[in-house]
Amino acid sequence: MSNEETCCTGNKLALTYGALLLRLWLAVRAIQTGLEKYAGAKASDEAVKIDGAVNEYGLTAAGSVKHYATVNYHGVPDALMKKFEAEPLMLKGALPLYDKFLGPALIVLGVTILLGVASRTSLFFLGLLYISLTWGLILIKQDDGVSWLGVHMILVVMALALAEHNRFALLKKW
Repeated sequence: MSNEETCCTGNKLALTYGALLLRLWLAVRAIQTGLEKYAGAKASDEAVKIDGAVNEYGLTAAGSVKHYATVNYHGVPDALMKKFEAEPLMLKGALPLYDKFLGPALIVLGVTILLGVASRTSLFFLGLLYISLTWGLILIKQDDGVSWLGVHMILVVMALALAEHNRFALLKKW
């Protein structure tokens, strides 16, 4: 028996579980990151209650509530957009398109990875998206973000390496 056969024969279930867990993690990460592009905060001034009743002094507690709506959408946050616009190597014409499509692209890729629709291709496109995000963060010197995306790239490559053990997928060929 070859070394590869000995290594993997008893671990097929573990490799299947590993492929599934990694696919689920990457899908959830992509979906939630895409959804967060639609997040906003809504300010609220709530009357302070004393012994369960609204106080008679007019005291209010200021706070904010997170909510999701299409009007809140920003693919690229304003602070980062200004940095990208000032960067000479950034493609100025592509930046508005990227801002418009980043959230939906993350959600679509996350859903296809979650459902196992052409998992290999979906993972490959997610990896390309992460590379493009990395390039942008390198341009504006966001080294922490670059490191995190490097970890994400390793996870994508691991998921691709485990793709043959991905038993719960649609369109397994791709």
